[in-house]
Amino acid sequence: MKGTYMNKDSWIPTSQPNISTPKPFSCERRRVHELKWKSTIAAAATFMLWGTMVEAQQSAKIPRIGVIRSGSAASTASAREAFLQGLRDLGYLDAKNIMIEYRYAEGKAERWPVLAAELVKSNVDIFVVGGVGVTRAVHDATQTIPIVVGGAGDLVKSGLIASLAKPGRNITGSTEISTDLSGKRLELLKEVIPRASRVAVIWHSPTGLSDDEEELKQTKTEARQFGLNVLPLGIQEPDQFQNAFNTVTQDKANAIIILRSSLTLFHRKQLAELSVKNRLLSICDGQDFVQDGCLISYGADLLYLWRRAANFVDKILKGAKPAELPVEQPTKFELIVNLNTAKQIGLTIPHTILAKADRVIK
Repeated sequence: MKGTYMNKDSWIPTSQPNISTPKPFSCERRRVHELKWKSTIAAAATFMLWGTMVEAQQSAKIPRIGVIRSGSAASTASAREAFLQGLRDLGYLDAKNIMIEYRYAEGKAERWPVLAAELVKSNVDIFVVGGVGVTRAVHDATQTIPIVVGGAGDLVKSGLIASLAKPGRNITGSTEISTDLSGKRLELLKEVIPRASRVAVIWHSPTGLSDDEEELKQTKTEARQFGLNVLPLGIQEPDQFQNAFNTVTQDKANAIIILRSSLTLFHRKQLAELSVKNRLLSICDGQDFVQDGCLISYGADLLYLWRRAANFVDKILKGAKPAELPVEQPTKFELIVNLNTAKQIGLTIPHTILAKADRVIK
């Protein structure tokens, strides 16, 4: 080994041994390393976030709406389409971002509680119904799941809500205020047959299943001011229709008023045919009755009420409580006349009625 001797006991080496020593990172290499590490972390975080979002989307709960109708799918098709159109206007598409389950009682009121219990068990988020009877059946089945009414009689007098402004329970929607329209229907009757003195009223009579009895009382009260006597005919089954019309003929009634209910709605065509057969002026509630042969209808625009039901569903899905959503009263009313039926029974409809009719079926 080479070196420089200072004395006999010490020396200074003139060269270092060839030993390899790790060199520290340069600034450039350190930056590259840090960038690669940050990119790896960012990629991992993005992957985890994407996975979380996909999982959330897959597990997101699609709202489920349970619809109970007292009639059949065919007899309530127009109302169903009105409701669906209302939902579409608000951005809801069935089987896409909302699921709708339909149940039909086929004109049998005893099926309402069964259908209600079935949908409660399937965990629907909102009920949509029509009529006081169905509403009561669903409310008996649940006091927590929101119930939207697409048109019914007096929800206050029936005890289903506390008031129109503040329902106070799990029920909201629209009322048809049918009982308040009884006087107008009698007025139309007298305008067509000025000498009429007796009118029969067909109503669905099972206790506690509808509010037909309240409307019957209102009709009797209003009839006095028109000089009309009322012949009430309560029915429970379709096989009682013929006997009811035999009674109308025997009592020589000039006309017949058919109150809207699950039973009369489902069998409206049969009732219209019996009215024509007995050459009776028939007055009903709803365009579906007139389309199937009833002579005159005056009442709330029911299709509009079903479109409005979609707005209530939307508000509830966004967090509103049905107890705090005021029940709406109808603002649109329709007068519809079927001239084909008038011709069949030999009646001439006054021009005054035709002039103010919203629709005339020829």
